[in-house]
Order: sequence, then structure tokens, then C-alpha cells
Amino acid sequence: MVHLTGEEKGAVAGLWGKVNVEEIGGEALGRLLVVYPWTQRFFDSFGDLSSASAVFGNPKVKSHGKKVLDSFSNGLQHLDNLKGTFAKLSELHCDKLHVDPENFRLLGNVLVVVLARNFGKDFTPQVQAAYQKVVAGVATALAHKYH
Repeated sequence: MVHLTGEEKGAVAGLWGKVNVEEIGGEALGRLLVVYPWTQRFFDSFGDLSSASAVFGNPKVKSHGKKVLDSFSNGLQHLDNLKGTFAKLSELHCDKLHVDPENFRLLGNVLVVVLARNFGKDFTPQVQAAYQKVVAGVATALAHKYH
């Protein structure tokens, strides 16, 4: 559960309404894979991830980034029940994919960087604070099924 004030909820929803999930998702996942290259081991089936240009030009990275942000968008609609919303994804990433739950926190922080880069002056410190709460809540929810 993420506790946001009415003002914070409005700021998150207002900015998210401007987000192109395909573009922002591809950039966020791409940056994760470049900045934290050890995360690439979970994406062996994506092909060439040998350089930043290969990562950002990879259609599988863009597609999966969109999928990630589609799930994030769903989470924004259920901030009062993030654990329930992300329960199946948590189980999948824990039991089948064996993703280190720290990667969820890293991706959330990268998403905040990408939003700041893309929205500049609209991404005020207050908007960032609200998004930091949201990405922390999503990361906690995704890590919930880990033993």
C-alpha cells in the first residue's frame, strides 16, 4: 500500500497521463540493462545486448519495457492494494525467473530518472517525491512472494 496525499495522487496521475509507455518503458528497461549490466542475465533470449546502442535498438527491450510499464500503469490504479495487484508477477519473478528482488528497486529508480529526463520542469521535486513513494511501493509488492 502506498500512502499518497490527494495532491500527490493528482501529480502522479497528471504526469502519467502524458507518458508514452512504449517510449518511456523501452528507455527505462534499456537504461537498467546498460547502467546495471548484471541485470542482462535475465534477458538472454533478447539477443544482442553487448552495447548501449544494441540495447536501445533492440525491439525485444522496447517491447518488454512497454509490458513493464503497462503493469506499472495497472498498479497506479490500485495503489491501495499493490501486493494483490502484483501477486502473480511477484510469484513468477520469484519462483520461475529467479530475479533478484533488488532489481525491482533499481528499475523503479531508473524509471524516475527517465521521467525526469523526459518531463523536465514538469517533474518537480514534489512530483519526484510522489513517484519515489510509488516505485518503492511497487518494488516492495513485487518482492512480496520472495522467501
